[in-house]
Parts: sequence; structure tokens; C-alpha cells
Amino acid sequence: MAKRAAPSSPKSSGKLFADLRIIILKGPDAFLRWLRTNEIREALAKAHGAFDTFQFDGDSARVADVLDECRTFGLMAGHKLVIVDNADKLLKAGDDEDEAPAPHAKPAASGRRTGPAIDTSPRGLMLRYAQSPPDGATLVLRASTWHKGKLDEAVEKVGAIISCDELRDHEAASWAIERASSAHKAELKPDAAQVLIERLGCDLGRIDGELAKLAINAGKSAITAAMVAQSVGFTREEEAWDLQRVLLSADAPTVLGHVRQVVEVSRQPATLVTWACTDLARKLYGASVGLKAGANPFQLAGALKLWGESKEVILDAGRRTSPALAARLLGACIEADSRQKSGLGEPQRTLECLSLRFARVRASAKR
Repeated sequence: MAKRAAPSSPKSSGKLFADLRIIILKGPDAFLRWLRTNEIREALAKAHGAFDTFQFDGDSARVADVLDECRTFGLMAGHKLVIVDNADKLLKAGDDEDEAPAPHAKPAASGRRTGPAIDTSPRGLMLRYAQSPPDGATLVLRASTWHKGKLDEAVEKVGAIISCDELRDHEAASWAIERASSAHKAELKPDAAQVLIERLGCDLGRIDGELAKLAINAGKSAITAAMVAQSVGFTREEEAWDLQRVLLSADAPTVLGHVRQVVEVSRQPATLVTWACTDLARKLYGASVGLKAGANPFQLAGALKLWGESKEVILDAGRRTSPALAARLLGACIEADSRQKSGLGEPQRTLECLSLRFARVRASAKR
């Protein structure tokens, strides 16, 4: 089985890809599977010039149709690229056969035994194909999940199995630096790559999209951490927690200023701010009621889905807030959400009033 490897540039494996008859791209990172497929396309173009491409969806395709396409000669070009998405579903019916011994026919009436029965399951048909694939086709099986079996052993003799797993933070940062240079002709500073990962996580598709915009904005200059911080927004969860953290810990002027910054400068929609307020009020109410009833804090955090930094901050706020006060705050959030959805009042004004209620709750809890 191929070892986990960070995604490479299209030049890294060109000749290798052109010589392979079956390639399995397995793993949850769809963008990485797409990149590897592009590498295969470029390798085939260099080796064969023009080639025909056929694509199947494992949800609806039959393995016999896929293999027939691989075996028949192309009308327009001398080589074929046959791609199957959701390949694990295409072969699902044959998963059990990988674990069981090959079936044998019962003795014939004459007393003589016949040879092994032909396995006609989807996985059995694919296994037979992998044992002797034609030179005129490259078969690419793409799947987010993959179950190892006898097919893997056969594929490794004529092709490759490539993991497309989600990268770790430091791997994604290194990939972003290389991707900025090779695909976008831009220099991404290491500290800028770190900020990019902190903002976006390890989603290579999103990272690549932001790199494209950053490269245009940077022009001939290097992409710096300051440019990333200014141009790349937080995810919905990060933006929500950033607001919730201020609502729980700041005084009225600071809270009001932060809400105005989010709405007027960051241009976040009022619905996001309202959702963040309501989500925080719900968790605060649940923490307050649960802790006052003697619930285990660890179990309570799991029930309220409190993770990371928010866990202790919200639990601590819940200890200092009465259930009655938290309930009134949650009611105010629900009312504000209803008013916005009904088109009543001015959204920013509603949010400013709501943020001041959080500040009053914090002030009351401190006394």
C-alpha cells in the first residue's frame, strides 16, 4: 500500500502515471483527488498526445459497462482515460468475496470435479480485469473511502494506490507555499502560510481559492501574514466564537464597538451575528441550569457541544449566571431573530440592543 504523501506538483510523477494501467485515488480530500487526476491527464497528454476521457459514477454505473469501455478501442484517439467516482460503491457488492475462499463447483454427475467457479461479483470482475488490463486504457478509481482486499494486491502490480488523506496543519502550510509558487506564481511567506491555515483549516480547495485571490492582490510582492489577516475571513464557526468570546468577557462599550466592527467593517450578515448570539444564549442557559442542578461539568460540556477554548469560558459564565437571567437572555435572542425574519426594525439597531443585554448579564453575574 502506498504510504501517505503530501500532494505534489503536476511535474512530480508524470512519466510514472503514464505507465500505470489502474490507479486508485482513495481518501476524503476531494481537492487532492482532483489534483492527482490532473497530474494523470498531463502525463497521458505527454505520452500519447490526444486521448479520450470517459467518466462514470459508481452510484449508478455497472462494473461491466466500465470494463467494456476500458477494453474497446477508441474511435478518435489511441488511448483512453476512464474515471470512476464513488468507486467503493461500484464494488460494494463484492466486499464479502474478498474475505471468503474462492467457491468451487459441486462434483458433476460423472464424479469428476470441475475447476473453480468464476466470481461474477463486481469486485470479482474488477479483480480479473486488474490481473490483465489492456495497454490502451488508464482506469482511475476515485473514492472517499476504500476497503482493502485482494483487488489492492492486483492493482499494485499494474498500477498504484495513492492516499488522498486530509493533511495535518504543518503539511497543509508546506503545501500552500509550494502551491502558491507552482500554480499561482507567487511567494507565500511561511508565517503567512501559518495564518492561512489558522483561518481556513486544512481544506485544500479553500486554501487554493484564497491563494488565487492573494496572488492577484500581491502582484509582484510576496504574500505576507498581514495581507492574509486582512483578506481572508474567519470560518462561520471562528467568526461566531470570536463574537461570543467578546460578548462573554467585555464591557458594554467594547461589546457594542465589536458588533459594529463585525457588521460595518467585516460586512458579516446580520443573520450570522444573530445566530452567534442565540447559540451562545442557548449554551449559557444550558450550562447555568445544568450546573445549578449538580450535573457533571464534563458530561454537560459534551451535551452542549462545548469544545476547545469555549468549553471552560461558557461553563464559567454558566456558574456565575442564574437560570432565570439566562432564560430571559435566550428569550430576547429568539425575539430578535423573529423580528429580523419578519422584517421588523433595523437589523443593526436590533443587534446593538441585543449585545447590550449580554453586557448587562455579564455585569449582573459579577455582582
